[in-house]
Amino acid sequence: MNLMERNHHTDESSEQEHGILYEFIHKPYMTPVLLGVIAVLLICIVVLLVFMPNGRRSVQAGTDSDLQQKIADYANEQKQNDYVSGLTGETISIELVKEENTESERQDADTEYSSESEYESVAADTGKTAVVIDEEDETDVYYGKEYILNEAFPYFAENRHDAIWDLAHLKRYVKLSEELKDTNQYYYKGEVNSNGKPDGKGLAIYEDNSYYYGDWSNGVRSGGGTWFRFYINEKSERNAMGKYTSHIYVGEWADDLPNGQGAEHFDVDNSKLEGGERIIQNVVGSFTDGLYDGEMFANTVDYKESVQEWDGIVTNGVFSLWRDMSAIGECSVWRNKDDHNLCLDIDKSENKNQGIRELLKINPN
Repeated sequence: MNLMERNHHTDESSEQEHGILYEFIHKPYMTPVLLGVIAVLLICIVVLLVFMPNGRRSVQAGTDSDLQQKIADYANEQKQNDYVSGLTGETISIELVKEENTESERQDADTEYSSESEYESVAADTGKTAVVIDEEDETDVYYGKEYILNEAFPYFAENRHDAIWDLAHLKRYVKLSEELKDTNQYYYKGEVNSNGKPDGKGLAIYEDNSYYYGDWSNGVRSGGGTWFRFYINEKSERNAMGKYTSHIYVGEWADDLPNGQGAEHFDVDNSKLEGGERIIQNVVGSFTDGLYDGEMFANTVDYKESVQEWDGIVTNGVFSLWRDMSAIGECSVWRNKDDHNLCLDIDKSENKNQGIRELLKINPN
């Protein structure tokens, strides 16, 4: 067979195939079938166009949720040993104890200092009026108090410490807190009773970059809650001249003050610590009207972020002494957990009203 013959047979085969396809397509029942297939394809295309973006948004939402959870878990992990402690901000010196006091000497010292320390502790916030904030008014200026409280509330409710830190350092939060200075008021968002007083769960913003989130009862902090104080552009004795950057208490409350089991914490700027310096970071134990009361446990950090643990015994804000050094005006109040010959000392005159002093308004009898 030559080339021309092969081409001729190929043309005939092609005509036969085209004829069969033509007859198949032009059968009477094929037109509606083809139209149905086309309609189904169009519907599938439309469904894909509509739901694919939502799917992407759903995946993104899931990713964001996972990320937020990881951030919250990380914050909780970072803070779990920072179960918030705060001392008084004084410089703490370390002394080597050569021999410990006898029990009778310690009791005599306790009696001496207790007699010097009569007082009545009152919450520094007592008497302040709550300005209850609800939803944002459309007439309010952007970033007003309503906006800020609505923005902050979920972060405090979820105990997201890192996010709270970031918010508190924003200009609008610092400005809002500054507006409350000397007004005898605080801004509040949360549950209230029939008299309009905070009652239940709620968030309060105070002056001096301070916040509280937790339980309330008839206008006072009562139950479980967390208090925050941020030292923003501040260098004073109460933040150890800039060595502390924030102060937190988390635990039980009653009558507007820490009462019951709780923990106090300072965030420390280790870069500002000197070579041999240790500084209190956490204090955990029992509180009465904002004062240390009972067996207390603390830890210190140094410039290398090395941690040491300590214990002390306190009665209504007055430490029992591990050693009395009245001759030089000092006394040993914290004893090293691993080496009882190592103590932390404070000035003798300061061994009274030891607790969360920023929350206290001390009125001597």
